[in-house]
Amino acid sequence: MAFAPIWIAACTDASTAEAPPPPPPTVSVVEIRTEDVPIYSEHAAQTFARDMVEVRARVDGFIEKRFFEVGSMVKAGQLLYRLDVRPYRAEVAKARGDLAQSEANLDFAKRQVALAQAEADLAQSEANLLKAQNDVSRLRPLVEQDAAPKQSLDDALAALEASQANVDARRANVEQVRLSTSTQVNSVEGQVEANRALLETAELNLDYASIRAPISGRIGDTRVQVGGLVTRSSPEPLTTIVPLDPIWIRFQVSEEEVLLYQSLVAQGAKAPPLELVLADGKSFPHPGRLENTVNQVDPKTGTLEVQATFPNPEHTLLPGQFGRVRVQTADKSDAILIPQRAVMEMQGLQSVMAVGPDNKVMAHGIQTGARVGDRWVVESGLKAGDRVIVEGLQKAGPGSVVDPKPYQPQAKPSAGGGA
Repeated sequence: MAFAPIWIAACTDASTAEAPPPPPPTVSVVEIRTEDVPIYSEHAAQTFARDMVEVRARVDGFIEKRFFEVGSMVKAGQLLYRLDVRPYRAEVAKARGDLAQSEANLDFAKRQVALAQAEADLAQSEANLLKAQNDVSRLRPLVEQDAAPKQSLDDALAALEASQANVDARRANVEQVRLSTSTQVNSVEGQVEANRALLETAELNLDYASIRAPISGRIGDTRVQVGGLVTRSSPEPLTTIVPLDPIWIRFQVSEEEVLLYQSLVAQGAKAPPLELVLADGKSFPHPGRLENTVNQVDPKTGTLEVQATFPNPEHTLLPGQFGRVRVQTADKSDAILIPQRAVMEMQGLQSVMAVGPDNKVMAHGIQTGARVGDRWVVESGLKAGDRVIVEGLQKAGPGSVVDPKPYQPQAKPSAGGGA
């Protein structure tokens, strides 16, 4: 019985020595192939309402009716509110009456009735003067021949003098009436113009009692309900309207990118279209375009604000949303790309694990450039044909042997990328 443990131990050592080594760990690899890819610059962006309009009352009054639903789309000129129009209709009626009266006064003044009467009186006086002159001319020879009494001539001379004075007075009166009539016509014409302006103002106020949308866009909440009083001096607007098509986007770019863009434009290149990636990772279906930049670089960040527009016919985008703007800055030929998850970084240095022809793992220091989707462009450290480990890095160390299998990426919506 003493030999049994020894025999069992010997059998155990023999079975252990004869056990085969474990298989090499399986890793997923990608084989490097060069390809031509567009290089994009990507920036955090936010939509904003550049032309938001406040809707305000131009006249005072009580709201009789509201003609829109909060949050709906409205068109320019669409009726939004109607105020109580009765006071303004009364003002229009009064202004029309005042204008008609002043126009009648003007017509009367222009007919110059008083002047006509004064001129008629002058004509009568001139006729009397002529008769007096004739009487004197007739009596003077008769008196000289003692054919008529001298008193008759004296009476005729007195009548002539009186007639001359009367003509002078009538002539002065005509001039005075003519001047007065001209002044009166001018005054009444001024009154007509003033009343016409009052009528236009009254008609405008009546029109302003119907409050309409100044622009097309999405309308906000109403601040005053039906029956409430609105005034021209109210500090709060009735509501606001935000135009949504096109929608404006703002984002920051570096000084280097501004210079690059300016260089491309100077060389005759067309302004590249913009792509907007939404918060859910999906691309907005309509391309945008650059519109303008602010007039100075922010010295704290070294960036410049850029503004762009995107067509938004479906009104999908609203002001205040966040996303990422992508703009193509170059085309790279024979680019080497690897999945981002294959890259390891330590103390600012990047590296990958590659599998050699004998399936041994080797570490490669690399330098990455632009990001394209979920891949990096490799500027140095790899070449076409190299096999890089993507999955199973924790099982592979330099010098170890692995069992490489082709990497099968999971399909997912492209979120885009940039430098």
